[in-house]
Amino acid sequence: MNLKSLTDGLILKTITGTTSLEITNLDTDSRNIKPGGLFICVPGFRVDGHDYARDAVTNGAVAVVAEQDLPDLPADVTCIKVPDVRRALPILANAFFGNPTGRLKLIGITGTNGKTTTTHMVEKVLNDCGRKTGIIGTLYMRIGEHAEPTLNTTPDTIQLQRYFHAMAARGAEYAVLEVSSHGLDLGRVRGSDFQTVVFTNLSHDHLDYHLNMDSYRNTKELLFSQLGNSSRDMQKKAVLNADDEASAYYAKRTSAQVVTYGIKQPAHIRAEDIRHASEGCSFMVRSPWGDGRFSLKVQGMYNVYNALAAIAVSLVEGIHLEDIRHSLEQFAGVQGRFQEIQTNKSFRVVVDYAHNPDGLKAALQSARSITSGKMICVLGCRGERDRLKRPIMADIAASHSDYVFFTTDNPFSEDPEVILAEMLDGLNARESINWEVVLNRKEAIQRAVEMAGDEDRIIITGRGHERRYAAGGTTELFSDEEIVLHSIAESEGGIQTAIVPDL
Repeated sequence: MNLKSLTDGLILKTITGTTSLEITNLDTDSRNIKPGGLFICVPGFRVDGHDYARDAVTNGAVAVVAEQDLPDLPADVTCIKVPDVRRALPILANAFFGNPTGRLKLIGITGTNGKTTTTHMVEKVLNDCGRKTGIIGTLYMRIGEHAEPTLNTTPDTIQLQRYFHAMAARGAEYAVLEVSSHGLDLGRVRGSDFQTVVFTNLSHDHLDYHLNMDSYRNTKELLFSQLGNSSRDMQKKAVLNADDEASAYYAKRTSAQVVTYGIKQPAHIRAEDIRHASEGCSFMVRSPWGDGRFSLKVQGMYNVYNALAAIAVSLVEGIHLEDIRHSLEQFAGVQGRFQEIQTNKSFRVVVDYAHNPDGLKAALQSARSITSGKMICVLGCRGERDRLKRPIMADIAASHSDYVFFTTDNPFSEDPEVILAEMLDGLNARESINWEVVLNRKEAIQRAVEMAGDEDRIIITGRGHERRYAAGGTTELFSDEEIVLHSIAESEGGIQTAIVPDL
């Protein structure tokens, strides 16, 4: 793409050099720049892209976008100076990839918990109804048979627009995106034209980044306020959880039409007569589009909420309730989200991604409701993350389990013993009757397997689908699921297979 055409959308800019250049690639990481590239110098939390402009030129950059003067650049490299690189970035990415969300119906889902499962539910319903749909989130970007791993729940601006472009090129009609608070705060979804946005819930998480709950709530507001105010924007939809008090706040800050779902409070789409069983859950849906009973293969009240959100999105997209029911009743869950590992044992084992207080409490309560024996929990809190939730989560685990093995979970650069000490601060008034500390995570899982008896359930939390463990500057392959299977094989010589949901 011609550099002049690429930068025409930037109102405030100072250009040094020629714009008669063909740009073949653009990136914020100098290591990814190739010949003919445009390097965009983004100031970050730990590194500043301006410091890597020379590296980008060495790799082939013919132009650079920056907020600062770069006197050391070669004379034949064009420099475009702008007041705010982060605001220029989505304009450039959108132009380079041909405004891909203008060719897609984009659905964004935000909230503390439930984003991954809800996006997968929506993706399944739309695809099952013949509306080709791509998905982007914590696990991957996927469109049809094509999938790529993602580094962040909401990818950076350039990668995100690249994914949307790939989906449109493969004939997608819809894209469903997990929208994180970090992604919103860093402007990663600027330039993405959402048709429908969804709010699942708001609870304690990421306070290492947002500092307090008001800031966290206000950041998520951006997804709703950025829907716009034109008559066209008023045809967009905001789907809100009526049972979460933050929904009223978001409803006042969007011009989109509001559709609510819930269980406890009045809502447009409600679940009634909810029943839980070991094989799943069922409930009656009441809506302006009709009523119907849903029987799901996934457990837990939180999955009732996830399903309600997916039902609401599907209904406002014009899909019949009966078609939605047929699709969701085949939904087998998402890898690492209350994923049961099938063994030849009389006890059950579940791995779950729960990594914040509400997510942990919901997972444990759901497990308790379908467990007749003891509940054994394995819990750690990861390093370099919100320290305030550590004692809260330890208390929740000890309060809702018969026995807890407190252990590590990706400590990164932090001392694991310090992390565990902060967790145990939540148990000051509780004697170590139903818990113990096992620093090594593999050993903690093995101990839980050894302890489990008939009808017991082990629930291993925090990592879910993750297969890498980071500690002290090193990363190793590590899967909670595989540790369970190896532990059982070593102790009994049995044959085990994991239930991997059909996604």
